[in-house]
Amino acid sequence: MVQCVEKVYFLCPTFHNLNNLGYPKYIYTWTVFNLGSDSMPSAQVEEYLKTIYDIAGKKGVARTTEIAKCLKISPASVTEAIQHMAKKGLVVYAPYKGAALTKEGLIIAIKIKRKHRLLEVFLTDTLHIDEKKAHAEACKMEHDISDETENALCKILNAPARCPHGSHISYCTMFVGTCDECNGATSSRKRRANDGSIVPITDLEPCEKGRIKFLRGDKKIVQRLSDLGLTLHTEVKLLRKAPMNGPIEICVRRTNLAIAREIADNIFVNMSR
Repeated sequence: MVQCVEKVYFLCPTFHNLNNLGYPKYIYTWTVFNLGSDSMPSAQVEEYLKTIYDIAGKKGVARTTEIAKCLKISPASVTEAIQHMAKKGLVVYAPYKGAALTKEGLIIAIKIKRKHRLLEVFLTDTLHIDEKKAHAEACKMEHDISDETENALCKILNAPARCPHGSHISYCTMFVGTCDECNGATSSRKRRANDGSIVPITDLEPCEKGRIKFLRGDKKIVQRLSDLGLTLHTEVKLLRKAPMNGPIEICVRRTNLAIAREIADNIFVNMSR
């Protein structure tokens, strides 16, 4: 049997209690995630984590039968795999209820989704492969491409905001605040873990606040946002979201602004608590 073990290094928060539904105090430490094992290759683990994320999102619970249906395998096999991942600290499992992602599991799931959606954009826009086949190909490739390749894809595609199916692509995990900074960064630069705490401003609900942590786009987009007062570390409040992907209305620096959804997609905030 070929042993498939992969180690992923992330600067991520160390929590006192992973099962706590709140957000206790934490410190940032370098953590090694061993994704694979003798009985469960890393690609299989990632596929499970991605599926749980697709079903349940950041904080929900995915039932065993739902996971089995998505992966087209037996519920018994799913239960065995979930129990294995629970021992590794990637999920919290409750019999007859299902599985929820821990912080470590969520970081990996979001990272795989980003790679998948970047690959879909590349396959459809650059190689002109139809969307259905591009999705299938991306599912195969997402587990094998390195972080350096992921970063190169993002650059060559001009940091796309959404995949061909309209799903949002998460922000860059390089320690940068804009895409312009990323273009000048080396591939060896340290990365931050995307634990779901930094979200597109369009994910906020009315009256929720956030502080800008990342601006996606070329110099023109960043300058346009800057001219509106939307700069890094500025606090913004979402006032209203128009239906049918219409503009959003926000309050920044005591001024109300209406911003087109395609522009708002490029603003990432750390939600105020």
